[in-house]
Amino acid sequence: METIQKLNVHELRKAIRQEYCEVAKNPQKGFHFLSGPLVKTLGYTWDIIENIPESAIESFAGVGNPFKLGWIESGKSVVDIGCGAGLDALIASTMVGIEGIVTGIDMTLEMIEKARWNAYEMRVSNARFTQAFAEQLPFDNETTDVVISNGVINLCPNKSKVFQEIFRILRPGGRLQIADVLLKHPVSEAAKDRVHLWTTCVAGGLLETEYVEILQSVGFRNIQILDVYDVFGSAPVASSAAKFQAKGYNIYAEK
Repeated sequence: METIQKLNVHELRKAIRQEYCEVAKNPQKGFHFLSGPLVKTLGYTWDIIENIPESAIESFAGVGNPFKLGWIESGKSVVDIGCGAGLDALIASTMVGIEGIVTGIDMTLEMIEKARWNAYEMRVSNARFTQAFAEQLPFDNETTDVVISNGVINLCPNKSKVFQEIFRILRPGGRLQIADVLLKHPVSEAAKDRVHLWTTCVAGGLLETEYVEILQSVGFRNIQILDVYDVFGSAPVASSAAKFQAKGYNIYAEK
């Protein structure tokens, strides 16, 4: 079962913002995760990234590839939770076409600003970006066809609330196509109070069984966890990920 930690959520969000502000402004710095060129190791093929601005790719910090779970059809409404500099949202915008719409949300303003610039550079008219929290999605009930996300939900202390919000905004038959961090070994309750272990994508990771349990409790069905990626092993900055065998996975579910 998920446990809501005692740590100060405001302080946690502040630390995560600081980390991803650096990813936006100084992507060559080196982090606990691979960024930028990681897109190649995650199976992003040239045909879907060839028109994406380099500034969207350089600040990419995902842990999987939501598009391996299925092509998003033309005309669909898509929400990208934790959109970062906009790589996945911009890819989705080319899939849904001018009759579709993609909205990226992120709590880090610097990422939102960079995503907006990248959309401008691509001359994209069907993608928009707004600052918001995953626990409080700014969308009406049953207005979204597909929710994507990449390496973000593990950073949210209250995952049940995040998935309740996702379920709320999805139309009946809508689907979840995300990538996230899962662990093979659980993090102790004491360690879950350490902000550093959260920002390094460890403390917020769950076991596969815990993750599935939360999705089922919210109401999701046809849950599939696929395609494991070792996104921390070759990162330029040492991480605690190896101790817990933290890796990225593609995760699919339907409403």
